Amino acid sequence: MAIIGAGPAGLAAAAELGRLGAGRVTVIEREPVPGGIPRHCGHSPFGMREFHRILSGQAYAARLAAAASAAGATILCDTTAIALHDGPALDLTGPDGAFRLNARAVLLATGTRESSRVQRLIGGQKPGGIIPTGALQGLVHLNHQIPFQRPVVLGTELVSFSALLTCRQAGIRPVAMIEPGPRIVARAPSGLLPRLMGIPLRMNTSIAAIHGRDRVTGVTLSGPEGETHLDCDGVLLTGAFRSETALLADADAVIDPRSTGPMIDSFGRTFTPGYFAAGNLLRPVETAGACWDEGRRAAHAIHAWLQDALPDPGQGLPLFLRSDTIRYALPQVIFPDGPGRHQQIQLRVTRPVRGILKLRQGAVVVASRKIDARPERRVTLALPKTLLNAPLTLTLEETA
Repeated sequence: MAIIGAGPAGLAAAAELGRLGAGRVTVIEREPVPGGIPRHCGHSPFGMREFHRILSGQAYAARLAAAASAAGATILCDTTAIALHDGPALDLTGPDGAFRLNARAVLLATGTRESSRVQRLIGGQKPGGIIPTGALQGLVHLNHQIPFQRPVVLGTELVSFSALLTCRQAGIRPVAMIEPGPRIVARAPSGLLPRLMGIPLRMNTSIAAIHGRDRVTGVTLSGPEGETHLDCDGVLLTGAFRSETALLADADAVIDPRSTGPMIDSFGRTFTPGYFAAGNLLRPVETAGACWDEGRRAAHAIHAWLQDALPDPGQGLPLFLRSDTIRYALPQVIFPDGPGRHQQIQLRVTRPVRGILKLRQGAVVVASRKIDARPERRVTLALPKTLLNAPLTLTLEETA
């Protein structure tokens, strides 16, 4: 077994596969130390679901890696997967050069990344001091460096407030927190943090341009009062996550343009035989605990697949979305039962909405629930264990 990515999903799968006696497990990690994004986080809380205690991100990552190693997994750090082949087989490059690894199955757990300045269509000059949250946390907690003193923070997702905590720990004092939408994306209590830190929170505002030659000197903001200039020495780009699918480009994997991740069935199987996917590669973005749980589930599906105990992929029921308000939903192919199955549909909405989710097969509603949802907040719909032999359609009937 090969696992690409030593974050919570990949390490959880490695530990569970070892516990299940699935054979030799090799985890491939391009960073020098395993642990994924939590390794960059000096703050808590992590670990309540997994270890029943509150841990810092770094302690949590270390425990995940120790659990995988204790279960017999080999973790190859400073090693990068550069190509996927039928078989499955992986082309890798590491400290000793390039080599090929053949595997009975491969779990893709490469995670997600924040959108770049180019992807956000921010204009202006190209000075230094424009970084995402992951880079900030790596510089502060791993390299013990301070990249700026008075940045502007763009975004109000959960990771944005994690970035504020990192700033606080490093003595960095942001001059403003900017949100393009009319309300905070993360849950309401998060909005208290910038107020407690004395950071102005500007809603319905975007960064139109960044200024500076060698370093950032300021930004032009576009908001309700038109364009204004704000002095700062850095720009912190938070959130707006995208699945890390670069490795899949030449592997015949089918990418869902809605989720930005690979299309999967209920067992995490991609459309490329022998390749499974789990964690934030599937969709941006879930918590570390949710990814850990997903990695464990994937391990059970892979173990069943190795024993030829999963149903034929062609027997799955495709899931169709019939609402522009549903941003994405997964898995994209549904099976009613089986080991390691996703027990629910996960989805996100494009805007704040109240209504009734309905999963239909023809005229029959096989599952439904009321929702009061906002973008970037996970919504789930439990799947029934008995389904008709017909395609599935997911709708959202809005209510006042």
